[in-house]
Amino acid sequence: MSLKPFKSIGIGVAFSPNLKANLFEAARLSVFFDAKLFLIHVGEPSDDKTNTLHDFLTSFEKDHLNFEIVFKTGNPVDVILSTSEEKKIDLLILGAVQRERFLKYYVGSIARKITRQANCSILLLIKPSVVRSPCQHIVVNGLKDPKTENTITAAFYVANQLNAKKITIVEEINEDQITVKVDDDKSLRRATIIKERITLRENSRIKEIISHIPKEHTIDRNIKLQPIFGQKGYSIGHYAQISRADLLIMNAPTKMTFWDRLFPHDIEHILTELPTDVLILQ
Repeated sequence: MSLKPFKSIGIGVAFSPNLKANLFEAARLSVFFDAKLFLIHVGEPSDDKTNTLHDFLTSFEKDHLNFEIVFKTGNPVDVILSTSEEKKIDLLILGAVQRERFLKYYVGSIARKITRQANCSILLLIKPSVVRSPCQHIVVNGLKDPKTENTITAAFYVANQLNAKKITIVEEINEDQITVKVDDDKSLRRATIIKERITLRENSRIKEIISHIPKEHTIDRNIKLQPIFGQKGYSIGHYAQISRADLLIMNAPTKMTFWDRLFPHDIEHILTELPTDVLILQ
């Protein structure tokens, strides 16, 4: 994986009440990652729109923010996906929607379609803010998967750029790996021993991955390994919520078929109820 995974960042721009907060979040990340920012507006170009966007971003001139405004008409999903391809965007920022009467967030229909189809990484924001809220704790998946080493490496890069001091790597382990049926004290002890062995094996695998990460990204960080026996996607989302993580980083799903959507698992659990801001890495 490149030590600089995000060279270009895109965000869909709608002239809504959240416009300024969304722009500030995207601009800050572009500065932190030293990336070019593409503002994608689905609609006709106009001087008024262009001037409004420039006015909002004047406070980032001192940071030498490099940005470009893209106007394009058409279906919002198609426009954002095609522009992401054309501009070679590495990270696409999308806003999530708060459910009525509940402090829960879910991905709106347009953002959900983009998330499932995009070939780049996706950042889902649940509470964009004009004033930066520091990122202190990042939770990242550590499941056994070909993509996981890149995901963990990128998580440490993100932590370094955002000055997050704590990283928890969650190893989600399926309960079916515990082959013992627990029905008495003896079987309980056997199940406990099996869990301990699996935990040691998983921790060893993660420590090996961490050993390959540049030292400047791991030094002075509080690194925690957290094995969880449970359902993938749901378990890590719940952990991120109860541990009050500021960012959850996940592998992008390998495939997203009709059946995957019908029977939610892994990333679909996260999309249904976002525990915090979520970064899905390709």
